[in-house]
Amino acid sequence: MASTNDKARSALEMIGALHNIDVLIGNIQNKSSGEVALANMPFEQSVCEEGINKRLQFLAGETGKELPFVAGKKNFSDLSALNGNIENYIGMAMIPMGVIGPLRVIGSAANGDFYVPLATSEGALVASYHRGAKACNLAGGATSICLVEGVQRSPLFKFKDISELGQFLIWLLPQMDEFKAITERTSRFAKLTEVTTNIEGNHLILTFEYHTGDASGQNMVTLCTDAICHYIVENAPVKPLFWFIESNYSGDKKATSLSFSTVRGKKVTTEICLPEKIVNEVLKTTPEAMSEYWKSSTIGAIQSGAIGAQGHYANGLAALFLATGQDVACVSEAAVGITRMEVTPGGDLYVSVTLPNLIVGTIGGGTGLPTQKECLELMDCYGVGKARKFAEICGALVLAGELSIAAALSAGHFSSAHKKFGRKK
Repeated sequence: MASTNDKARSALEMIGALHNIDVLIGNIQNKSSGEVALANMPFEQSVCEEGINKRLQFLAGETGKELPFVAGKKNFSDLSALNGNIENYIGMAMIPMGVIGPLRVIGSAANGDFYVPLATSEGALVASYHRGAKACNLAGGATSICLVEGVQRSPLFKFKDISELGQFLIWLLPQMDEFKAITERTSRFAKLTEVTTNIEGNHLILTFEYHTGDASGQNMVTLCTDAICHYIVENAPVKPLFWFIESNYSGDKKATSLSFSTVRGKKVTTEICLPEKIVNEVLKTTPEAMSEYWKSSTIGAIQSGAIGAQGHYANGLAALFLATGQDVACVSEAAVGITRMEVTPGGDLYVSVTLPNLIVGTIGGGTGLPTQKECLELMDCYGVGKARKFAEICGALVLAGELSIAAALSAGHFSSAHKKFGRKK
């Protein structure tokens, strides 16, 4: 997953953006492996009123958040708040919500223990991620870094022939400063960072890449690109025969090799080294077995033609996206990435996950709806200045899920776990 020199410099700047880089390095080096005191959140397979109240009281004590909408103690009645989120409204979809944690994260923006809400109807999912979070905590936490950001929109222009396309492009390339000015007039948050070209016959695809602040940004980049395209069509000496605001090249809501090798949204990488004892006692397997399973499953993914190689990123991301008001369809691109597992010379287990396509936000979209806002607030991830923090928590969540599923599959416990947690009694 290569980066240009500019993107590499930007990544280094982002790693040290909120904390001095020496502080971040110190946090990583000084984590207390095997000595973490876990807050004992009540865990139950069955669902009952007593257990719900215990967990809500526990979360209130640990985070100071009451979660009245999530708990059903407060009813949603402000229908006007739904304008811009839904059409032909008839009511709410009631999806069960669980919580895992604490999940300890050491990052450039996210530092501390987080209780992560997951909305799902799939039995065994919450239990699996909760087990992975426990292993991470006992190992001192997962290091999770948001490396680079960029959201794209890729309009297409068609010309009579390639010579007209060339004349158009010669005029267009020096216009970057004007495009940036149009972006700033159109949006308070969007910043145009790059314009790239792709020529196919008499078709020209322009990819405009933006930073979108703390919003996921799809609508923002559409409006900015539309304004730029109208300026282009009005002022270019050679007019296109026609143009479209999106060529289906940007990777929006689909898994693409292009996004996988660069970035779409936020690129996050997360790693941990699990001591052998934790792998044995918490994950009920061995580092060697998990590493062998990872090697074999990666070969299987390659044979299937998958983009990337991972176990089940979509499980955790879809559940978290539902809980926190993200665009759930973006899981189609966000759930692309690479998991790596290897045994260290000392016999421990090194694990990393890399997600190049995290389309997430902490403002706008569905993030302000009552239960979704509460869930973001539970992690202190609601509002301006919190999107990179949220992305780093997403990376740690995915890592916890990869640990648990690989452990279950390597030890032969996968079927029995689903039988225990995922079937109606």
